[in-house]
Amino acid sequence: MSITDTVSSPLSLSKSATTTCSSLLQELQEIWDEIGESDSERDKKLLQVEQECLDIYRRNVDKERKYKAELHLSLAEADAEISKLVSALGEQVSLPLSGKMKGTLKQKLAVIDPVLKDIRTKKHERIKDFLNIETQIAAICAEIAGNDTVISPTDTQVSEQDLTVKRLGELKSHLQELQSEKNLRLLRVNSYMSAIHELTVVMSLDFKNIIANINPSLANHLNVQSKSISNETLASLTSEVNSLKQLKQQRLDRLQDLGSSLIELWNLMDMPMEEQLRFNHVTSLVSSSIDEITRQGSLAIHIVEQAEVEVERLNALKTSKLRELIFKRQNELEEIYRNVHMDVDSETARQILIQLMESGSDLSNLLSSMDDQVVKAKEQASSRKEVLDKVEKWKHASQEESWLDEYEKDDNRYSAGKGVHINLKRAEKARILVSKIPSLVENLTAKIKAWEKERGMPFLYHKAPLLHTLEEYIISRQEKQEEKRRSREQKRLQDQFAAEQETIYGSKSAKKPLGNANTVPGTPNSRRMSTPSGRYGASIGKEKRGSGHVIPINYVSLAKDDQKCG
Repeated sequence: MSITDTVSSPLSLSKSATTTCSSLLQELQEIWDEIGESDSERDKKLLQVEQECLDIYRRNVDKERKYKAELHLSLAEADAEISKLVSALGEQVSLPLSGKMKGTLKQKLAVIDPVLKDIRTKKHERIKDFLNIETQIAAICAEIAGNDTVISPTDTQVSEQDLTVKRLGELKSHLQELQSEKNLRLLRVNSYMSAIHELTVVMSLDFKNIIANINPSLANHLNVQSKSISNETLASLTSEVNSLKQLKQQRLDRLQDLGSSLIELWNLMDMPMEEQLRFNHVTSLVSSSIDEITRQGSLAIHIVEQAEVEVERLNALKTSKLRELIFKRQNELEEIYRNVHMDVDSETARQILIQLMESGSDLSNLLSSMDDQVVKAKEQASSRKEVLDKVEKWKHASQEESWLDEYEKDDNRYSAGKGVHINLKRAEKARILVSKIPSLVENLTAKIKAWEKERGMPFLYHKAPLLHTLEEYIISRQEKQEEKRRSREQKRLQDQFAAEQETIYGSKSAKKPLGNANTVPGTPNSRRMSTPSGRYGASIGKEKRGSGHVIPINYVSLAKDDQKCG
């Protein structure tokens, strides 16, 4: 193709360019004309120019061909990337492949590029979501594994092969499970720490030091989320709680033993309440269960040590104190017997106690034996109380009877004077009380017999059987009543004899009295009757009976019973 053909080709150059080329060729012809170039030389140079134009065209064609190939490649890559992203994202795109689209390559690219950019944006957002979730998952897994390294987004690799919503949902579910696991572990950690705190408070231990030894993060109470939740930490907390519970049980057992020992020693030695109150915080634990012990410092080591020292001190005082208590119990025993009129050989009993103590006998057992004796003595005293109450009534009645006898012997008892009215009142009451003596004695005898039958032993009163004493009293009282009756009869006969003599000899005859009413043999003035008020428990001695009455030989005595002395 000649240069002129090229210049005249409308496909190659625009109209203005063609005009310019024609003008340039004409100018070139004029130059050659002036130079005088030959035709061959001109053809040669025109061919060279033509060749250069063809090279330019060829280069441009190659460039455009390459550009076309690049456009095809871009379309192919766009199709491939779209397919890959759509597959990775798991989404559907309503866009046909470029090969099935109508239009030029640029038109196709103009349609595909916005879609591709949108899908790429979705991909980046999806990757951010995955990165955020997977970073949280990695961080929680690291916490559970006990890895203290801080997990950042740059340390997390997200697989771009599967960016589907389904996969993202699975990761979110897994993250929720891990968060729930983390929360549960935090609750367990807090629960263990709370249990450790309660245990350390009860036993006065260093809570912060204990949990810091388990994991330093646990000591940071200001940041709850920083607490370690690893398996190792949970295992250490569990072990520590169990260890502290065992220590608490050991201390409680020890204090309960010490408390029981203190109570036993206090009871043995009758320690004052002020002394006991000093260790009330120890003895109050004796019946407590492990879960009931929550008071601060109640199981502290110094509490245990103080109780141990006190038990050692009391054990050292135990021997001397037990000796003192044994003799105290003996005094108490003697007092009980004395109050109920029971005989006890105090001196012999004390000698026996001294011998037992010096022989090395167990003082605790000896004191326990004395306590049993005191209990039995109290029971026996209680059983004797009803009988003794009746004995007191009987003694009082007997004393009033004796006073009444003396009172009635006084010829001046009705004379005006100080205290006469009081004595009259007393005599009136005494006569009523004396009239009840038979029933009192009868009831007392019945009570004594019932008591003796129930226990199979005699009722002793000041070393003598009380029933025998009553029998002697009854006999003595009957004798006394008989003597009083005879005395009254004798006086009546004497008065009758005196009246007869006065009738025969006249009232002016001097009469010598046959006897004095206050000195009549056999009356209470001439003999003493033994009553419970005269001696307690001793045998009532029988008194000799002898009237010694002087009665005229010409006087006949008429017997007459007086039943009013009962």
